[in-house]
Amino acid sequence: MGYGGAGLRTPRGAGLLPEPGAALRSQWGRLMAASAERPARSLRGASCSSRSAPARKAATASARRDPAARTRRRQRGVSRHPLRGRHGSVTNGLRCRRGDRPGQLRPPRSPGLPRPPSGHEVRGRPVATHRAWAARGAHLRAGRAAGGQGRGKRRVVSGEGRGGVGRRARAAGRAPVPRLSREGGAAGRGAERGRRGERGAGAVTAPRCPVMAGAGAGSRDKRATAARLKAALGGEGGAAAAAELRALLERVLAPAAGPGGGEAAGEALEWCRCLLSGGEPWDSFVQAVRAYDPATLCGLVWTANFVAYRCRTCGISPCMSLCAECFHQGEHAGHDYNMFRSQAGGACDCGDSNVMREAGFCKRHRIKSNSNVPCVPKDLLMMSELVLPQFIFSLIQHLREGYNEPALDLPSEKDLHKILQVLEPHVSFLEDLTKMGGAMRSVLTQVLTSQQFYKDLSSGVGENACTKKSHEKYLIALKGSGLAFPEDKIACGMQEQGAGTSTLAVQDQSIMDVLKHKCFLEELLFWTIKYEFPQKMVTFLLNMLPDQDYKIAFTKTFVQHYAFIMKTLKKSHESDTMSNRIVHISVQLFSNEELARQVTEECQLLDIMVTVLLYMMESCLIKSELQDEENSLHVVVNCGEALLKNNTYWPLVSDFINILSHQSVAKKFLEDHGLLVTWMNFVSFFQGMNLNKRELNEHVEFESQTYYAAFAAELEACAQPMWGLLSHCKVRETQEYTRNVVRYCLEALQDWFDAINFVDEPAPNQVTFHLPLHRYFAMFLSKAVKCQELDLDTILPDQEMLMKLMIHPLQIQASLSEIHSNMWVRNGLQIKGQAMTYVQSHFCNSMIDPDIYLLQVCASRLDPDYFISSVFERFKVVDLLTMASQHQNTVLDSEHERSMLEGALTFLVLLLSLRLHLGMTDDEILRAEMVAQLCMNDRTHSSLLDLIPENPNPKSGIIPGSLSFESVLSAVADFKAPVFEPGGSMQQGMYTPKAEVWDKEFDPVMVILRTVYRRDVQSAMDRYTAFLKQSGKFPGNPWPPYKKRTPLHPSYKGLIKLLHCKTLHIVLFTLLYKILMDHQNLSEHVLCMVLYLIELGLENSPEQESDEEESAGGQERCHDSWFPGSNLVSNMRHFINYVRVRVPETAPEVKREPPASTSSDGLASSQSSRRKSLQRENSGTAQVFSLVAERRKKFQEIINRNTSEANQVVRPKTSMKWSAPGATPQLTTAILEVKESILSLLIKLHHKLSGKQNSYYPPWLDDVDVLVHPEIPRYSHGDGMTAVERILLKAAVQSRLNKRIIEEICRKVTPPVPPKKISSAEKKTLDKEERRQKARERQQKLLAEFASRQKSFMETAMDVESPDVDIAMEVATSEQHVSEAIYDCVICGQSGPSTEDRPTGLVVLLQASSVLGQCRNSTEPKRLPTTEEEQIYPWDTCAALHDVRLSTLQRYFKDSSCLQAVSIGWEGGVYVQTCGHTLHIDCHKSYMESLRNDQVLQGFSVDKGEFTCPLCRQFANSVLPCYPGNNVERSVWQSHSNKCMQDLVQEVEDLQEQLGTFPVSISSETNLSKEMESVMKDIKSTTQKKYTDYSKSPGSPDNDFLFMYSVARTNLELELVHRGGNLCSGGASTAGKRSCLNQLFHVLAMHMRLYSIDSAYNPWRKLTQPMQDKNSELVSEELPEVPVLYRDVSSLLLIQILTMPQPLHKEHFTCIIKVLFTLLYTQALAAISVKCGAEDRLAWKEAGALKKNTSSGEKSWEVLLGHVISELSKGKIYEEGDTEELAVVNPDSVERELQQFCLPFLRITSLLQHHLFGVDLPSCQEEEEFTVLASCLGLLPSFQSAHQFTSASCLDWPVPAFDMISQWCSELASFADRHPDQVKALLIQEPKWDLPRLLQLPENYNTIFQYYHRKTCSVCTKVPKDPAVCLVCGTFVCLKGLCCKQQSYCECVLHSQNCGAGTGIFLLINASVIIIIRGHRFCLWGSVYLDAHGEEDRDLRRGKPLYICKERYKVLEQQWVSHTFDHINKRWGPHYNGL
Repeated sequence: MGYGGAGLRTPRGAGLLPEPGAALRSQWGRLMAASAERPARSLRGASCSSRSAPARKAATASARRDPAARTRRRQRGVSRHPLRGRHGSVTNGLRCRRGDRPGQLRPPRSPGLPRPPSGHEVRGRPVATHRAWAARGAHLRAGRAAGGQGRGKRRVVSGEGRGGVGRRARAAGRAPVPRLSREGGAAGRGAERGRRGERGAGAVTAPRCPVMAGAGAGSRDKRATAARLKAALGGEGGAAAAAELRALLERVLAPAAGPGGGEAAGEALEWCRCLLSGGEPWDSFVQAVRAYDPATLCGLVWTANFVAYRCRTCGISPCMSLCAECFHQGEHAGHDYNMFRSQAGGACDCGDSNVMREAGFCKRHRIKSNSNVPCVPKDLLMMSELVLPQFIFSLIQHLREGYNEPALDLPSEKDLHKILQVLEPHVSFLEDLTKMGGAMRSVLTQVLTSQQFYKDLSSGVGENACTKKSHEKYLIALKGSGLAFPEDKIACGMQEQGAGTSTLAVQDQSIMDVLKHKCFLEELLFWTIKYEFPQKMVTFLLNMLPDQDYKIAFTKTFVQHYAFIMKTLKKSHESDTMSNRIVHISVQLFSNEELARQVTEECQLLDIMVTVLLYMMESCLIKSELQDEENSLHVVVNCGEALLKNNTYWPLVSDFINILSHQSVAKKFLEDHGLLVTWMNFVSFFQGMNLNKRELNEHVEFESQTYYAAFAAELEACAQPMWGLLSHCKVRETQEYTRNVVRYCLEALQDWFDAINFVDEPAPNQVTFHLPLHRYFAMFLSKAVKCQELDLDTILPDQEMLMKLMIHPLQIQASLSEIHSNMWVRNGLQIKGQAMTYVQSHFCNSMIDPDIYLLQVCASRLDPDYFISSVFERFKVVDLLTMASQHQNTVLDSEHERSMLEGALTFLVLLLSLRLHLGMTDDEILRAEMVAQLCMNDRTHSSLLDLIPENPNPKSGIIPGSLSFESVLSAVADFKAPVFEPGGSMQQGMYTPKAEVWDKEFDPVMVILRTVYRRDVQSAMDRYTAFLKQSGKFPGNPWPPYKKRTPLHPSYKGLIKLLHCKTLHIVLFTLLYKILMDHQNLSEHVLCMVLYLIELGLENSPEQESDEEESAGGQERCHDSWFPGSNLVSNMRHFINYVRVRVPETAPEVKREPPASTSSDGLASSQSSRRKSLQRENSGTAQVFSLVAERRKKFQEIINRNTSEANQVVRPKTSMKWSAPGATPQLTTAILEVKESILSLLIKLHHKLSGKQNSYYPPWLDDVDVLVHPEIPRYSHGDGMTAVERILLKAAVQSRLNKRIIEEICRKVTPPVPPKKISSAEKKTLDKEERRQKARERQQKLLAEFASRQKSFMETAMDVESPDVDIAMEVATSEQHVSEAIYDCVICGQSGPSTEDRPTGLVVLLQASSVLGQCRNSTEPKRLPTTEEEQIYPWDTCAALHDVRLSTLQRYFKDSSCLQAVSIGWEGGVYVQTCGHTLHIDCHKSYMESLRNDQVLQGFSVDKGEFTCPLCRQFANSVLPCYPGNNVERSVWQSHSNKCMQDLVQEVEDLQEQLGTFPVSISSETNLSKEMESVMKDIKSTTQKKYTDYSKSPGSPDNDFLFMYSVARTNLELELVHRGGNLCSGGASTAGKRSCLNQLFHVLAMHMRLYSIDSAYNPWRKLTQPMQDKNSELVSEELPEVPVLYRDVSSLLLIQILTMPQPLHKEHFTCIIKVLFTLLYTQALAAISVKCGAEDRLAWKEAGALKKNTSSGEKSWEVLLGHVISELSKGKIYEEGDTEELAVVNPDSVERELQQFCLPFLRITSLLQHHLFGVDLPSCQEEEEFTVLASCLGLLPSFQSAHQFTSASCLDWPVPAFDMISQWCSELASFADRHPDQVKALLIQEPKWDLPRLLQLPENYNTIFQYYHRKTCSVCTKVPKDPAVCLVCGTFVCLKGLCCKQQSYCECVLHSQNCGAGTGIFLLINASVIIIIRGHRFCLWGSVYLDAHGEEDRDLRRGKPLYICKERYKVLEQQWVSHTFDHINKRWGPHYNGL
């Protein structure tokens, strides 16, 4: 997985690729992430921006898959609309228009909008332009300083749009990963590099001439010299002092190269500081100058990666930005703001009222202080005016010196780098000066712009050889700076084009010729460009912008160098970085309308830009192969060139778009005819580029990916400027502009047609998706009609031109259909990619929408018959449109016929239904787009924003009265809050269409237009069907509903003619007939579209025809006897009797044909017999109908009309005979008897669809009202029958004759024409229907059966929480009294017992876990620290306390004894879980072998033993053998034994002595014992060594012993945690997991019995027998054993149970529990005695002594407590006085304490009993848990009533209680004598732990982000690039940081091992997502923070406020505690220790 920018990123399938092709999927993410994952609004063609870095120039598709690269491409995000609350990823509109700064990227603006109030204007008052420098006095400067305060400030830009942090704005920074930038220094672009002033990096040596007084002096001498000079300059000897100063500076600043350069640079800067300050200390000078800075702005300037905010509620300029501090101190609650990560830097706008409303200022910047800024004293900056010119000149000298004109190519990067490093301190010094405020900036401006200074210093004349040399270098460098320089072989085409351009006379020369510099600023910019825009220089130049004079001068200089910038950019190796920096500057200059207008007028900015763009593209032109390959004169850009592939052109294009957004500039452009001609020339370079030729034979060898570049180029270089221009053509007054554009556009199109030799037939098998000229023409036409009230006909060309214009867009529509029909399959996947991109949301309104609109315009003006014929011919389905049952298609394979016919009809429906440009308002368009997207799928808010095409329809409420995006959304959709499924799949908040939208607004036509994938259409229909079923409106499978259209704009009324032309009616009749006759290749879709077209025709019929009269003219025109007129309403009832068809001789029609004579007689007689009905029927036979011929004829007619050669008219006769070229000759003519009309066909169709005869009954016969109100709801949804009924009703409503005929037809329902055929067909249909019905019923039955089976499987196999099922299924306990358990092997399917030779095993997952160790004894979870004060210390966790206890014990007691006194596994314990499935172990081995040989990449590592359960696919890594004969003793255990306690104690002891007496002897190595050993090895290797090795002597067997019983303890404790920490709920495990503890105990027991416990040390004896006094032993050197009272009772329990021979008897188990309970109880008493005060102790002691001799003394806690106290008092245990006083005075609290102390043990014991003996756990209330568990375990002889119950009544002492207690206490007493300080600490154990919890997170994500994203790592003390924080313990880590890597493990992986034994849960700060590390794998879990729309914001791309989602966090915690990450999360990958 790549890691891009701000967060881990999984590669996403991009939105526009054909699913299969990974190659395609490559970098498309940048073009459009259609997936919900890419929430931010992407540019209208996102790709546009993308440019791969130089390293990737030749990268193949696979290389492009890198998400980091995608981030880089995506980074040019831009805001979407001035006041819109969202931002875009790649702009759409202007690319980057401004930095983070006020003017930062100007959001793309749509044509319909007024310009937003611009924050880009020069702020403050205008200043008179250049005054002579000499005339400026200090008072002038002071005046400016005081008055010009608002004039603006640093405009450092970043390229963000209003994008989120992860977004890359185009404007400036585009490289997401800071690369080494040229100027030196590592990553941060603007980071202060170099060692300011102290050391340069070599090259400037000390002065060469004798050191003048003080030149090398110490700083005190320098200061003195400076003070002296300053005084002299102010006094009499000014001239002499000036000369001395000049000489001093020349020596100090001389550009000498030598080893001591660094010191010299430091020295020179030191001198400059002293001189500028006139001997004052530098800091105080800086303070003094700052005092005269008028600014009250924040103005904080930042560099890349700074996180800033943008509030659209407070912003006046759409690009205002605030630093975090100002943002948080302002009041922005409830505003529309977002956070973003700056790409190239920016500045804070707080305090600047030009950019933002004052209400949004922070507290610091609300105060106004500009009024009282004093004038600058004359002498303060006097020295600066003298020193700075020389300083800047020396900088230029260095730049000249360092530049060597390369022999061939650019100077090597290393050389440039070196020079820049040397100059770093100098530029930084200048930058510091700019930060001193307005006063110093105005001095700098004078110096930089003064021509006099420049002339004096830099002319190159003078005695200094060094200066001369540098001047020569400068002249050489200047050579290539003009456009006309010979190095560019100018394409011959250019001169001709150049000749026609407008005012190129003066200006063009200036950009053609070598540059001439007149001031420092000009030369400085020249070198900045030469050195490829070093970041430091860029920052310095931008820091000066607040000075108004400077800004104007700099802008002009920039324009002057524009051509040179383009030339440098083209040659640059780092075009990516350079582009960012160029735009970084230009966006600040050109976003200001006033300034842009000024340079347009004074410097011909528009001419320069257009010319430079033309020149740039000329270098990559190739000959176009479209149409006439040999003779074509047209040239197009070559999309394979680096210039296009890397988007190198975008800085220039984006500047052009930027200036066109200003009305005044655009106006100049639209008025300048010469410019328009040049621009159309430029656009024509893209017309027809990236031509696709259909491969017919071989599959294409190499799939070219150039189409990315082609789509990007058309969108950015053609469409964006077009939208920019259109935005200024919104009112009547701008009609002239539109006429100009349309005129020159048509001229360019005519030239293009001529150049490619186009007449009327497009070349076959070719398609280009790029027709920008057509689209310019279309969009300006649309604008003219929509906004400017122009008459369309006045600007449309003649018919012939329209015929030409329609061909190529129509060709694209047909090709789309071909591509989807797989006819282009040999061209590879990229052709599908193009088809999808063409309709994709970011491109559609610049591509498919204008194309369809243009075709609508053509259709409305051309002859309809010609147009319809053209469509069918283009779609190659003409031959299919015959009545004959067989036909031959010469141009199409039969398998493609159906889909091409569907394509042609669908296209016609689109063409006739769409109203996007034909009359819909912007609001209606927005609503229709939104409904279409929501109907396809529920959408998240961000994906909806992304999917709705942006450009022409602004989605923010800027146009008065328009509905904003949000209000439309709330009108059409309901919000579905995110749901959390137990399976762990997390959803986002979604919007789903409201019911009334489905009911009334669902528009299948719009859906078809907007789907990228065909499956989305089906998805919309499925959802529609579901809605109808659910709401009870229609039960069956509905057809797409018919939706009424918005009325057409009058200009386009001609479009309706298409519906009323004979050609279309013939096609419709033919298709209806064919469908009725069941001809092949006709689908339901075809019928659906045919009916849709008929209905459209009825809806849009011309004025009601008079029913009875039939026009005579109609008769004449009807030469082919098809239809009398062209009105659909009347043609529907027209009967057609016979049709003459051309058929192959094999066709059935031929054989049936009667002899010729009969034929004619038949005709005659039929005519005579039907004379009466002639009014309705036409006698003749309808001729063979040739669409092609019709079209040819029409075309010819038009040409002739145009050329007035009437003699060439083609006679109709020939047109009839014309047949397609290449048609096989054996076609013969047959006459077909039809005798049908469209109405009769429709009625029969109804019968056919319903499967019943006479199914149609005219509804008006029952209810006449139907005819008056035909809009009946029951007709609005339904299937084909409903559609037919609706159409017949509409036909009847429109004409009385139709109504009568329909009634007539229904009365006689004629038997079908060829009687036999149809009857059999109908019979077939009926049979078919019956068969289908039966099949459906059968299927339903099967499905139901399958569903119930599946349900029962799920219940048994998966985690369904149903305890009853669990118990029934419990492995190995399922059959109570059968002797042996039977297991099913899920691999071989055999059932049988587990035997020693062929053991069966449970599929298990072993994982190390530290979850238990995270328990704390506080009920409140810890909070994640978000301030320095809050810190988390791990001292109070369960794991830490257990560790401390063990190490304390080991200090004072014998090691082996310590290791049996506690349990380990709180950290790094091994948890075993199973899915419950079993398999033979030999089957498992072969299964693993097959996995090893499997080549498929699995998500797990087979070498580590990992696999998935063959049945349920749950992740597992081991098999736990099932012990044979598990159930033998079950029945015996149920009975109560009557043995007395003493006997049982003795039996237990004897059993422990018999070691190794297994039913299976270990000596005989059976398969079972081998497997048990191997699984034990697996268990040990699951956790790290440090978690198993606690012994002082490494490798001691005590370690293994301790580890094994601790595994059992860990699993029991974890089950307890899963049950909620207690057993009140009873039943089987609530985690719903099958338990494998029984099998686990067998394995552990077998291994533990291998270790013998020396009988002398057997704890059992100590517990059950009074020992002899062993005090004598204490003298020995050895450490004593751990006193019994310090031992952990649960550990003792497990040791006892697991060292007993298996299977264990129930009575022995109960005996062990009883004995251990006595010990536990004594420990509880001892703990209580230590806690209470001395007085209480005395009282208890006496009270106990009184009752000691009563019969129940041993079962009374008072007596026992008294005894314990008296025994312990013998030692020094109670001596220390610092006991914490506990209020345990009253008996109740003591009883409660005792029960609480014992409960954990009882719970563990009950669980153990449940697993070993299958005893059910009873459920109970919390307060009675102790009693219930005690009786369940057999500690309570008989249940006593609750009120008199005491815990002591559970005691059953094997020997007299007081003896045992005394013995145990004496051990403590003797320990206390030696170590009195430790006694108590070890006694008071803390048994009450709260459940493990993750850290509590703050409500708002910003709290976390602000604290952590700049926090330094404690290990490497750097700010991590990708910070992360552990949600278990709060540790801050560097994700993937090499800085903190240890032994090849990165910090997160390391931490996951230390904190969670291999499981880590990390929150990635910069991405807001959580990643889970599990062992060697990791996965992205998702985010627990969602925005207001319930969506994640991965990588913080949108930067919207995020809030904690508690449900998700609970799910995360649940998965952590239940160890189910592996099972629930599916997308795991290896991390190779690199996280």
